[in-house]
This record gives sequence, C-alpha cells and structure tokens, in this order.
Amino acid sequence: MKKILHFYSALICFLSVMSGCNNKHPEETLTAFSMSDTMMTRCEFYKAENADVKNEIRLFGKIEADNNKTSQVYSVLSGVVKSIHVGLGDHVRQGQLLATIQSSEVAAFQQEKTDAENDKLIAEKNLQVQTDLFAGKLNSEKDLAAARTELQKAEARLNKIREVLNIYRIKEGSAFHIVAPISGFVISKNININELLRSDEDEPLFSIAEMNEIWAVAYVNESNISYVKENYDVVVNTVAFPDMNYHGKIEKLYNLIDPSTKAMKVRVRIPNPDFKLKPDMNCTVNVTYSEGQNMIAIPSSAVIFDKSKTWVMVFRDRHNIETRKVDIYRQLGDITYIKVGLAEGETVISKNGLLIYDAIND
Repeated sequence: MKKILHFYSALICFLSVMSGCNNKHPEETLTAFSMSDTMMTRCEFYKAENADVKNEIRLFGKIEADNNKTSQVYSVLSGVVKSIHVGLGDHVRQGQLLATIQSSEVAAFQQEKTDAENDKLIAEKNLQVQTDLFAGKLNSEKDLAAARTELQKAEARLNKIREVLNIYRIKEGSAFHIVAPISGFVISKNININELLRSDEDEPLFSIAEMNEIWAVAYVNESNISYVKENYDVVVNTVAFPDMNYHGKIEKLYNLIDPSTKAMKVRVRIPNPDFKLKPDMNCTVNVTYSEGQNMIAIPSSAVIFDKSKTWVMVFRDRHNIETRKVDIYRQLGDITYIKVGLAEGETVISKNGLLIYDAIND
C-alpha cells in the first residue's frame, strides 16, 4: 500500500512540473541546446549596429530617352521620298542609310560643282599663259598676279562646293541619302513613301536615341517635395519587369510645379545595358530618405514572426542562444529597425534562424 501511495505522489509531482513548463513563454524557456557544426555552417550571423533610420516614398512616372543622347534627323533638301530603309524601334549604326530622296536640288549642286571645276581649269590655263608671257617680257607682273588671284578664287569656290556635297553626302545623280548621325534606336518616324518633303519641315523625319543609359522621370506631389533631394538613392521598377530593380540616384530636380499636374518632376539616370527599358514605359520610383534619427538595425531575415509577436535569436556562442522578443519600428526592404529589445553589438542569427527557433522552442 505504501508503495502505491509513493508511486501516485511521484506521478502527481511529475505532472505538475510538466504543466508548469508548458505554460512558459519562449523567452522564459531554458533548454539545453547546442548548435552542431552543420548548423553553424548553414547559419549566418550579424552584429546589430546603430544606424541612421531610412524611410521611402513611392513616386510614379515614365521612362524617357536621354535628351543629350538623342538626335533629330531632318532633310536639308526638298524632294520626293523614294525609299525608306528602317522602321520604328530599329537599331541603326552611325552613317547607316535611313531613306533616299529624289531631289532637283541635287542636280543643281552637281551642275555647280561642274562649273566650278571648269572655272578652275580655265584659271590654271590662263595662269600658265601669263607665266609664259611674263618670262618673255610680254606682260607685266601685275597681269601675272591677277591670273594667280583668279586661280585662287576658282579653287576656293570648288573646295566650298565639295565641302557642301560632303556634308550633304551627295553623290552622282539626283538621289539624296538621309543617314543616321549617331548609333541608337529609332524612337520616332514621320516619313512615308512618295511623300513630298520641304527643306523647312518643322517635324523631324526620324529621332534616334542612344539607350545604353536612360531616364526615369517621376512626379512629386507638393506634400512630398521636402523629402526629395538630389543624389538620393532610388530603386526604379517597371510594369514590364516588376521583379527587376534598377538602382540609381536623383540626378535633377525640376524646380517648378506643373500647373496641370500640381507636381514637380525629378529625373533619375539608369544604366540600360540590355536595352530592356524603353521610352514611355510606366515606372515607379522608390526614393529613400533619412528621418534624422538612429536606431538598432539588423537584416530583415533575422526577424521571426510567431504567436503574434516578433523574435530574434541572440547568439553568444553555440551553447548559449537566446530567443528574445523585440519591438519593430520599421522594416524597409532588407533592413529592419528595432525600437526595443536589442542592443548595439549583440549578435543575431540572420540566416536559418527559424530552424534554431523551432529546435529550442518547439
């Protein structure tokens, strides 16, 4: 009988102890746990630091070509469009043929060149005659100087015409070739076959833009203007490629308010080596700015959400790991700012901390 009573007494004590353990919170649990070598290699560790608190605002805008790397192509001669060799969106090289125009002005330039060449030949022959006469003392030195002057004038006129033909790239015949002044993409095209062109056209026939770098132009509401300054870091995303982050800085503030949108424009230069970004794409521009205060900052991957609370795994050594509750001020991308619960210099597990949390607290 005494043995039975002793057994039941021990059983009640054991159940009481187990019940008390189950009612404790994770931060109160004391568990003999040690990280193995495999766990140590799979985890990463980060020392908490006091950092400037950042915030961000989201702006909306469009992708635009760099105006400083865009060339407008006009026709310097009038005529009829005979052929077009490129289309909208095509990539062209500098000097590549864009279109051919049949122009009567080309024939006039050719005739002017022929006349200038004939005048030069006549002046050369006249100088030779005057030189021979001067050698025979049949004319004066003044006559010889006049012949030389006429030859110089003829040569200057011919050189001028040749320069004009070279600038306009005019060759034999009546065809005038419009070529690309720079390498890039055709972003606008206002020309059609058999169209009669004038040399004073207001609209460019082609617009060509280099797009290895491109602009993101965004609009800032008046209430957010104080948060935006030049050289602030930004991340640009597009509807076409939402998972791709394009990093840049605010290059320019347009210090005026558009009366139609009641907003100020900002410009961001973005590298575009793969030419995925194209003019008129819609984009978002996330601007990061400082709040002017410091807090403890750790990687967002170190934060664990469980039981409607926020935890971090504080690492001292492989035998001494604490599950600690923290209060978050803000999570901004890969960085989380801690308001309460963590001190500068303490080490947290920033990768695979959830595995350690489950091993200790489950």
